[in-house]
Amino acid sequence: MVSKITLLPKDVGSLSRGLPPGDVPPQPETLFVLGANGGMSVAPDAGFTLVFGRNEPEVHVCVGGGDRHVSRRQGMLTRQYARWMLTNTGKRPIRFPDSRLVHGGDQAFLPAGYTPLFVVSPRQDHLLEVRISAARTGGAAGGPTVQEESTLGEERDLDDEEMLVLVCLAQRYLQGDPQPQPLTWAQVAYELKRLQPARSWTEKRAAHIVAGVRQKLSRDGVQGLMARDVPPPVGNALNHNLITDLLVTATIEKKDLRLLEE
Repeated sequence: MVSKITLLPKDVGSLSRGLPPGDVPPQPETLFVLGANGGMSVAPDAGFTLVFGRNEPEVHVCVGGGDRHVSRRQGMLTRQYARWMLTNTGKRPIRFPDSRLVHGGDQAFLPAGYTPLFVVSPRQDHLLEVRISAARTGGAAGGPTVQEESTLGEERDLDDEEMLVLVCLAQRYLQGDPQPQPLTWAQVAYELKRLQPARSWTEKRAAHIVAGVRQKLSRDGVQGLMARDVPPPVGNALNHNLITDLLVTATIEKKDLRLLEE
């Protein structure tokens, strides 16, 4: 008999790459949740409330451990009206990848597929990965099958030049800065000139490459990458949202900092 509630080990890998490996396919609309120290899967008919927050002994999935701005019990995930519901029970807002905020006491339904949630803190945003396996669809002669939807969690397709510029722009995030911001265009141009002195790197050229990536991903359905998606003042929000997407989809990783080595 397959358990309706299963623990996920810390080394299971990002949910952005798909469902965790298993001997038996999960029940449709099973909830998978992953924090920094592991996570849990919950079948839709388990009648179980999953609690997450910074105090690991009191919650099922730890997020923001060590950051006292995150509530000990920050939120919970429950099955309501045949859908998975997020309830923010803490003081800090929880941000969806499209920049929508769920404030304390508020609720929001979760879509099928992969959704990176961020507990917003003055120090940094803390990632809570959520994936809901797709509902059953009509199959061929073999009967119903489970299909994984195309989601925001798929690794992005970047060419070598785009990869270099974006790793340079996002290096403070990759270096683990507690309050990271994208580099300025002047800083990016300076770094690229240092790495490739024979090429004509300028602020305008770097900005044009990044704008092209934002436009490409926006056409593919990624939210928060164009000025129309973000309330003013825009500031660094567009590049911050782009970098966040590249991080949660594992398109860029800490190991990519080697691209900036001479």
